[in-house]
Amino acid sequence: MAVESMRASRIRRHTRLRKKVAGTSERPRLAVFRSAQHIYAQVIDDRAGCTLAQASDLEVVLRGDDGTKTERARKVGALLAQRARKAGLDAVVFDRGGFAYAGRVKALAEAAREEGLVF
Repeated sequence: MAVESMRASRIRRHTRLRKKVAGTSERPRLAVFRSAQHIYAQVIDDRAGCTLAQASDLEVVLRGDDGTKTERARKVGALLAQRARKAGLDAVVFDRGGFAYAGRVKALAEAAREEGLVF
């Protein structure tokens, strides 16, 4: 029961956050999802309803990398920023997905900023 209430609380936080955060073609939304073992991120244009760039630690490029989950999250953020820049994007709005801005979520965001994404 405790896990389900934690999930419900995160979804409530994410719903509250999404009332204010929306991606446009000029500033798409960088959405993060963190599971127990993996991390996923995508850049979304909500008006067009399409994903412009995505990355996760399950990709072949990152799959063999050892290290902590935080180190893998940093690599995912850097890879996502490179793909977003290649797609012609330089500014996004950050959607932490109801997760606390700490640990893996923060590492991903900082790595994306270091690679040139502005948010």
